Amino acid sequence: MALLLKNGRVFVSGHFETCDVLVEGETIAAVGADLACGEAEVVDCAGKIVVPGLTDMHVHLREPGFEYKETIKTGSMAAARGGFTTVCPMPNLNPVPDSLEHLRRELDIINKDAVIHVLPFAAITVGEKGQKLSDIEDMAPYCIGFSDDGKGVQKGEMMEEAMRRVRACGSFISAHCEDESLLEGGAIHKGEYARLHGMKGISSESETAPIVRDIQLAVRTGCRYHVDHISAKESIEAVRQGKAMGAPVTCEATPHHIALCDMDITEDSGRFKMNPPLRDASDREAIRKGLQDGTIDVIATDHAPHSAEEKARGLEKSAFGTVGSETAFSVCYTTLVLGHVLTLEQLIEKMAVNPARLLGRRAVIAPGEAADLAVFDLEREYVVDPADFLSMGRSTPFEGRTLHGVTELTVCGGRVVYQR
Repeated sequence: MALLLKNGRVFVSGHFETCDVLVEGETIAAVGADLACGEAEVVDCAGKIVVPGLTDMHVHLREPGFEYKETIKTGSMAAARGGFTTVCPMPNLNPVPDSLEHLRRELDIINKDAVIHVLPFAAITVGEKGQKLSDIEDMAPYCIGFSDDGKGVQKGEMMEEAMRRVRACGSFISAHCEDESLLEGGAIHKGEYARLHGMKGISSESETAPIVRDIQLAVRTGCRYHVDHISAKESIEAVRQGKAMGAPVTCEATPHHIALCDMDITEDSGRFKMNPPLRDASDREAIRKGLQDGTIDVIATDHAPHSAEEKARGLEKSAFGTVGSETAFSVCYTTLVLGHVLTLEQLIEKMAVNPARLLGRRAVIAPGEAADLAVFDLEREYVVDPADFLSMGRSTPFEGRTLHGVTELTVCGGRVVYQR
């Protein structure tokens, strides 16, 4: 069945132009004005934008092992609703994908249940315990990269050896940067909110110190190194300096760190608890500047669902993590584009083009390219209501907020996987 998207503002070669997109099978057959196809299902996209399907380099789909939080099916459906056609789940699972046998358990579920492209990360160390390297060479052909997300690799010599082996496989490391010796039992950022409420805080140094170490190791080994969910101004400056000296380093920022700071916490609620935490307003400003100047390459959600009970214990005792797949584009469009931080074209670069490129893929609307597409209505606004989510996770700091930009249609591999 062919699909014809008519009259949309289509993202072509880095800019928007009004035209049609014809999809036949799994690929784009034509892009141009006044296209016709008698057998095609026609979708009128007048007044809407048509962009390459978004790519999320950092999600938690929780399966296998924690299906009460999320499954590959529900997580991929939520991502499709957010306009994503590719997501990369992290390996803090049970069993941890630290061997080909364990990774195949996850891949089998993906092949059976995923509604979009799901490209998993494998673990850097066995059990993500930081004591012994995983079966890197065996898993490299079957995973998108390597991460111990949820934990930082604490030993520099362990990370250096991992980088050497990962580079030899032609892969990359996506690093959760956290020095556990500097956490001091904190639950939120070590800043003004923590001071006012007498709470223990998580210092920015706990993130920055491993980044500085790892950039040096990346230079030494030549391994591609990607910093997960960067949150502190000092961390961003470390990446900026690393890039200036030619280090193979990239990084991502999340919608919640882009839009919020610690003083936006309005109640003692687990919906404001994530790792890294919401930091100072100056850190938020540094993130926005990093997006503008290219220091921050991509926007990724760190979609991290938990059960309602796990998020109902207040700031100090709730589990770390917030959901983001279904609100990411609208949060970023509202904050960055309507807020005059980025142009719409730059936002699509950060959420579609750049992450695809870092994964060795393409996010291009042109004949012969994969028919992975998203259609957004930028004029439509909505109030965030977690009860409407397709994700099993319901905890979001954006609950009750009015956002602009709604997903109308998501097409993955030529198939409609979400339609409003």
